[in-house]
Amino acid sequence: MIGAIVSAIVIGAIIGALARLIVPGKQNMSIGLTLVVGIVAALIGTLIGSMLGLTNTRGIDWLLHILQLALAVVGVLLVTRLRPGRTGGPGGTGTTHA
Repeated sequence: MIGAIVSAIVIGAIIGALARLIVPGKQNMSIGLTLVVGIVAALIGTLIGSMLGLTNTRGIDWLLHILQLALAVVGVLLVTRLRPGRTGGPGGTGTTHA
């Protein structure tokens, strides 16, 4: 149980950071929010991957990690686009607020 939580945090941090590197432009996200997006993407990706049989391999689950990364990229895009008061978001006014 503890090992699963620690691995979710570690994999979530890596996946969240990679997703932010992949998404073009500057993202106004804290490290904590990046971690949360990565952890959620890792958990949802693992759930979907287990339904598709991607978790039953003898080595590194590359397809599962690619799925998790894709979900994290979508998560980063959603968070950066949906936050009000940011440039380009639905509630944005064209200026950023500090």
